[in-house]
Amino acid sequence: MNMHPQGGVANRDQRPNAGVDVCKQHLDVCLGMTEQRVVNDASGWDELIAKFKDANVDLVVLEATGGYERGLVCALQGAGITVARVNPRQARDFAKSMGVLAKTDQVDARTLRDFADVLSRHKDRAKYITPMLDEHRQQLAELMTRRRQLVDMRVAEGNHLEHATAKQSVRSIKSVLKTLDKQLEAIDREVDDYMDRHFKDQRALLNSVKGVGPVTILTLTAALPELGSLGRRQISKLVGVAPLADDSGPRKGKRRIWGGRANVRAVVYMAALVAIQHNPAIKVFHSRLIAAGKPKKVAIVACMRKLLTILNAMLRDQASWNATKHVHNPISA
Repeated sequence: MNMHPQGGVANRDQRPNAGVDVCKQHLDVCLGMTEQRVVNDASGWDELIAKFKDANVDLVVLEATGGYERGLVCALQGAGITVARVNPRQARDFAKSMGVLAKTDQVDARTLRDFADVLSRHKDRAKYITPMLDEHRQQLAELMTRRRQLVDMRVAEGNHLEHATAKQSVRSIKSVLKTLDKQLEAIDREVDDYMDRHFKDQRALLNSVKGVGPVTILTLTAALPELGSLGRRQISKLVGVAPLADDSGPRKGKRRIWGGRANVRAVVYMAALVAIQHNPAIKVFHSRLIAAGKPKKVAIVACMRKLLTILNAMLRDQASWNATKHVHNPISA
């Protein structure tokens, strides 16, 4: 495999970082100041692992590509190499900020290498690192991904049915919907059985909280393995519900939330809306915020953060929901 120098600024005082642009068939890699391309399969992953270990790589950054990166991420993590899987929009925004307008696989790999150089020195580096999932969580994540795909297909077919007029089209769409419904029922049974076999205790703890339903529990289990092992501020930042400053000079801007794991934040949002109506602790907390003049959106985000920190504390302490504790002491988690 030929390697050749290519751009970048070497920092000899630090361990090198790498960027990987992922395609279905191949991987374009930029390691320090060198580039190469390998196939996206076990042989290519092994080649990169050997190369990264030999170079004592600090951090590998790659984009989420709908699953094509999953095998590489697992292989790298299994070899003890730190990986940050970033949102493609984050990577593109970073490229634009650096004045990189061209877009090819090689250019993307270099940009991800530069992004890795920044993240490796970032004070909040830990929140960008992709957690290493155990085998059971990986399987659960795959089941959840398949379920989401089926739901998306059903929504699309339902939309088609609304506009279909030809009898043949209606008949065809209804047949597809019936098949998708059967598939959803089957995968729901698989997920339920899998949770019972591998995450029974965690599900029981989370299920004791009003507002936290099956989808929320599944998502937290599969996509937030850090729940219960981090502090309340860390877990809030990780999910993207921590208020961040937006100040400049004398201007004091409104605190905003951004970043984090969007899929987790989405289910916590829905859980918080239900909890505001039916969970006494969150309901009281929300009412106090509204009475204090907080905007509705701010109050909802605060309830999301409150609910998340309660769940985090419950898993940390391996304790079920305590109505007396959380209703009469609604501010602390």
